[in-house]
Amino acid sequence: LEKEFINKTAPTTPYRRVTSAEDLAKAADEIGRPAVLKTSRMGYDGKGQVLIAPDCDYAAAWAEMGAEIGILEAFVDLDCEISVITARSPHGGWATYPAVENRHVNHILDTTMAPARLPDGLADQAVAIAHDLAEALDLVGLLAVEMFVTRDKRILVNEMAPRPHNSGHWTMDACATSQFEQLVRAVCGLPLGSVDCHHDAVMKNLIGDAVNGWPDLLADPGARLHLYGKAEARPGRKMGHVNRLYPKGKLPNG
Repeated sequence: LEKEFINKTAPTTPYRRVTSAEDLAKAADEIGRPAVLKTSRMGYDGKGQVLIAPDCDYAAAWAEMGAEIGILEAFVDLDCEISVITARSPHGGWATYPAVENRHVNHILDTTMAPARLPDGLADQAVAIAHDLAEALDLVGLLAVEMFVTRDKRILVNEMAPRPHNSGHWTMDACATSQFEQLVRAVCGLPLGSVDCHHDAVMKNLIGDAVNGWPDLLADPGARLHLYGKAEARPGRKMGHVNRLYPKGKLPNG
């Protein structure tokens, strides 16, 4: 349903809804391989995703995905992944943060660079897509829209989330109003806060045992450390994040 809704407003990757291993084999023939099989519900941070390789065992892939309904998505000739977070009030007011670039490791968000290093036209297009989707939803609150930028400079919507988003945690230290405060303002009908950014930023997730380096981060005057208070560090579990601020226009390369 999410893909169908998005496609009324913005393009996505080619996809097929599948309900069995036989469906999956047929869809893979139509879309091509490699592709990605995703569960239609409760999938995040790579959970519920299976790579469909050219020599795929479809029955095994279907069993590994572990859901009654799946979505098979074609691979994208990817340049980068970006996201835009926008807020809309019950009075129709808007506040939108700049597009950011996201880098993943093992299907989990590792680093967000704000702003994304995109041509102005593409950045504006990404913001317009987020606005159009929020308007179509008649949203009151916050919407994060994840997108792919292809090598031929097209934007394809990947997915969306009507809540604060991991790729927006940099706003806690680099913006006049964080995404969390913005959500409260929006749903309470208060004036939306300024999204002016006083710095560029790089947000780095602390995943699993990486959180054990928190004493060094706390001693680093250039690091803004945020810990989530989770009792146990497990592989792939987000335990916190650290923001680093840079003068505007001075994001590091790489």
